[in-house]
Amino acid sequence: MSPERLPPFNEKIARHFVEMSNSMAGLPEYLGIRLIGMEPGRAEAELRVEEKLITAMGNMHGGVLSAFSDHLLACVCYPHMEEGAWAATTEFKVNLLAPVTGGTLRASATLVSMSKTTAVVRIDVENDGRPCSAAQGTVTLMRPRAKPRS
Repeated sequence: MSPERLPPFNEKIARHFVEMSNSMAGLPEYLGIRLIGMEPGRAEAELRVEEKLITAMGNMHGGVLSAFSDHLLACVCYPHMEEGAWAATTEFKVNLLAPVTGGTLRASATLVSMSKTTAVVRIDVENDGRPCSAAQGTVTLMRPRAKPRS
């Protein structure tokens, strides 16, 4: 999606989200996902392939690529959303293109389409420069929750 057709990009939200995302606990922390940059309609992230992510067959589990893609699917949307809004994955599909046995994964998420309520995102992942997965998904964009009355 060309930058001029995107909703406005909030640099402050992008910076905050990169900082917050890189100190997040849970699955992103366990997998070692590191958001490295955001610009209008794009987000970039890295994941170092560690031994704990390798199966008994010697390859990284495809679920890691799925989780990596799913994480970026929402990340790319936040700087284009109203502060306090959130993105929830509705669906996504991952094509596993090549086995991963080590090295570093680098993912690029690109907004394909974005309306007030949904966004479609494409995520391409490379393993040390070699394509290893291509994903596309849809997120539902949720408005900020109303604050309860006192």
